Amino acid sequence: MARLGLSPRSSLQRACVSLVRSYLRFALRTTRWTFYITPEAFPLLIGRNGTNGIMAFWHEILPATPVLCLWAKNATPSLRVKVLISRNRDGRMIADIIAPWGIGTIAGSSNTRGKNKGGAAAFRQMCKALLAGEQVVITPDGPRGPRRMAQPGMAALAAAVRKPVVPVGAYYSGLQLNSWDKMVIPLPFGKGRFVCGNPIEIRKNNPDSTVLLAETLTQQMREATDGPDTTTDAYHVFQWAMPSQSIAPSKIWACVATLIAPSLPFLLRSRQRQGKELPDRVREKMGFASRTRPRGKLVWFHAASVGEVLSILPLITAWLEKDAGSTALVTTGSVTGARIVAQYQANHAENTRLIHQFVPLDVPRWGKRFLEYWSPHAAVFTESELWPNLIGQCRAHQIPVALVNGRMSASSFKAWQKAPRVAKRLMASFSWIAPRSEADAGHFKALGCNSLEPTGDIKAYAQPLPVNEQSLKALQRHIGQRPVFLAASTHSGEDETIVQAAALARKRVPDLLTLIVPRHPERGADISALASGAPRRSLNEWPQGSDTLWICDTLGELGLFYTLATCTFIGNSLPSAQNGGGGHNPFEPIKLGCAASTGPCTHNFSEIFKQLETVVPVLTTKKDIAEWVVSQVAEPGRSAEQVKRAQDIIQQHANQLDSLAKKIMMLGTA
Repeated sequence: MARLGLSPRSSLQRACVSLVRSYLRFALRTTRWTFYITPEAFPLLIGRNGTNGIMAFWHEILPATPVLCLWAKNATPSLRVKVLISRNRDGRMIADIIAPWGIGTIAGSSNTRGKNKGGAAAFRQMCKALLAGEQVVITPDGPRGPRRMAQPGMAALAAAVRKPVVPVGAYYSGLQLNSWDKMVIPLPFGKGRFVCGNPIEIRKNNPDSTVLLAETLTQQMREATDGPDTTTDAYHVFQWAMPSQSIAPSKIWACVATLIAPSLPFLLRSRQRQGKELPDRVREKMGFASRTRPRGKLVWFHAASVGEVLSILPLITAWLEKDAGSTALVTTGSVTGARIVAQYQANHAENTRLIHQFVPLDVPRWGKRFLEYWSPHAAVFTESELWPNLIGQCRAHQIPVALVNGRMSASSFKAWQKAPRVAKRLMASFSWIAPRSEADAGHFKALGCNSLEPTGDIKAYAQPLPVNEQSLKALQRHIGQRPVFLAASTHSGEDETIVQAAALARKRVPDLLTLIVPRHPERGADISALASGAPRRSLNEWPQGSDTLWICDTLGELGLFYTLATCTFIGNSLPSAQNGGGGHNPFEPIKLGCAASTGPCTHNFSEIFKQLETVVPVLTTKKDIAEWVVSQVAEPGRSAEQVKRAQDIIQQHANQLDSLAKKIMMLGTA
């Protein structure tokens, strides 16, 4: 926690404490938590049969303390939990933040440089609490580090009272700070897990105890980050959500966004160094325009990244043809999405009525600046881009808002159900929503949307992914006649299966070349290591005749690889996917003439895969994948027929573009 330098009685400090507490409650409450607890640790954590112990975890996951404590108190309501904090202002702020949750505190830390920090008094209080049957929570590398280096006080405490230490690791969706402990601030509507290992018994005068604690805690963090091995009976598994509180998340979101706004330029600079922002356009993310607004009617279309941009460009084209003299302002959040728009503009040089800008981050002041400059007549969002501040600003400026290809997954629906008043207010901000599927329509309706258009996925009308013809010819010359199997947009946890399936397929197709394109290119090095040092495209390494795998860890080239491949497996669809799967858009390979298959976890595109179930097979195991690849290579005519049938199904969709374009015309004049 940052030092505020405020008086304990300051009204500003009380306001900050209330704001941080409200945000933390909101973020933790809307996170889906899973607990993995060993049978030996379980009774100690919940105080069963009078047992208790010391819960230990690294300082970086301190914001998740309430979840662990409230879970234990939920199991045993009479359980008393106390957290060791420092005596400084940071510690007092932490105590004030967690006090409403019924979590007690003990103030004090190790004495250093002859300065009394209350360590001895805190030690006595913890001994008393533990002997009285209370739980004590300690971050052994706090309050000032060094990071992940345990201080000897915990081992001494455990030995003195003869109580075991339960090592705890945690991982959750969050923003990592650039602080000494690399603290992770939780983000709303994410996923999180705790991994609680076997208790550690500490003996007196054991010089190795502190080292053992540090190593065990670090191991628990690794298991929490990577996901524990659930194929054994090593853990009891529990799903849990924090109890509902009476809060107003939309106001909290606006307050928190305003509070952290001064730090966001530093985040943008960091992303700029990583190539994720364009240096000459980074101020657009703060609402500053880099283009002059043309006169006349202007409609704002927002699409997050590549997939959304490709799906909405045909709709924008149809609308521009109908609404002569109007201008389309297209915003994206990613550089790759911006490149797709730029390529569209290059291919339609005659149409100068399209402007691209980066969408401002969801800070009220930045959104207001953006809207007051561009003054759009209407705003059209795509899929699941539900930004409360931006949409609220549109409503405040009396700008009608629509959502096309509206997507509301089951997990997002459950998350929004936890804040029903906020969801209803957000739904009321839309003039109408055109859902992607019947399931999405049901979710929007249940959340309070009363104006729904007919369903249908406009991605069926998206232009094929771009293909660099020069790169394609170079690859075709280099690879020659080798058959190519592509694993597209894989996620962590799936690559092992793909590598094993490729090895099985090569037993019958010896010259098979397998391309793995990770959804997140930064995983390229890890996949290469998994594949015995396979060459990586990001390093300008090309597959040689002896190479069986090629890691294509680049952005914006998926269309190239779909065109090159004999057949493809669409990632993020296997049960082993670390994020739970969900699938990716199957229209993309089909439009480029590539036979496609998928795993069983396709809930993000369930309606599309249901329509394509006769032509896009579902494969679950490495053996299934290998056999399908062999059949596609052995029978190219069958593969071509599969693609043709899939393309015919796509064309059978009722044409939405015309009706949606007309709706947008009326929206802009309302």
